[in-house]
Amino acid sequence: MNDIQEYDLVALTEEAIATHKVTHQQILLRRGQMGTVLMSFDNQAFLIDFTDKKGNTFAMETIEPVKLLRLINEPELVYS
Repeated sequence: MNDIQEYDLVALTEEAIATHKVTHQQILLRRGQMGTVLMSFDNQAFLIDFTDKKGNTFAMETIEPVKLLRLINEPELVYS
């Protein structure tokens, strides 16, 4: 079961080639590169927005869920 939802913050689990939004040059997105999920394609792939520190988008790529790790901000309660 995939628990990635729209607007989740995710990180790449492996490198990916992308196209820079402004320069249209190929760029390397590194393992650990963070992005925001913009859209789900039936949980088969996700459109990810990759931004710089200022929030400017430098790439938008469709990534398979096996190449993504959902980042978690809040802990979950443990029930015993």
